[in-house]
Amino acid sequence: MLNKNKIKQQFLTFIILIISTVTLIICNHFPTKAEQPKLQIHPLPLTLEKWQNNNQDDYFDQIKPTKYGYLIWSKFPVKVFIDKQNKPDKNWVNSVTQAVQDWEAYLPLEIVENSELANIIILRKTPPLEIDKKGKITRARSALTTYQIYQENNILLPKFTILLSPTQTGEYIISAARHEIGHTLGIWGHSLSPKDVLYFSQIRQPVSISVRDVNTLKKIYQQPTSLGW
Repeated sequence: MLNKNKIKQQFLTFIILIISTVTLIICNHFPTKAEQPKLQIHPLPLTLEKWQNNNQDDYFDQIKPTKYGYLIWSKFPVKVFIDKQNKPDKNWVNSVTQAVQDWEAYLPLEIVENSELANIIILRKTPPLEIDKKGKITRARSALTTYQIYQENNILLPKFTILLSPTQTGEYIISAARHEIGHTLGIWGHSLSPKDVLYFSQIRQPVSISVRDVNTLKKIYQQPTSLGW
């Protein structure tokens, strides 16, 4: 019994170490407050400027700004890399590609073959387990999006990584991809409605990008940020 407890303790320590390392990678590139430019509002991307719908509903109140303001892109097209290593199933690649194209109607995106050129990297990889404050594993994740902030020519820019679990199949692949890509485009929060792509939980019947999703995205791009300056 002692050996089992010891092994379990070592396993949890190992998992916590992995998660701590990931957090360190995300935070290690954050510039200090002294380096941060003032919060400013970028011009609306043309695709969002043209977006009009009689339904003005959104879930902007569920979106929380970061210490850098809202996570907004200002240089387009945003470059997306889809991992094709280890020859993933064609259905997986096609589903993720379709998810990128779905969002492309609202923000200019470009799929690139070189990950070093990408602003968003999508990997077919199991996300780390979620562990609570007591060190207990709470649940397995089907997808996870993280970001880091870096400087290029004294301009603050984000870089995102999406992990999509290899266990996802069928329509759940494109559903998860749509959801996570929505986060990378600036919707850093969740909807409370199952009719929206950014609904906080996975549902049986995947949905397309909703009017509320786009209204929320447009409102986000009308907010101040220190990114891109």
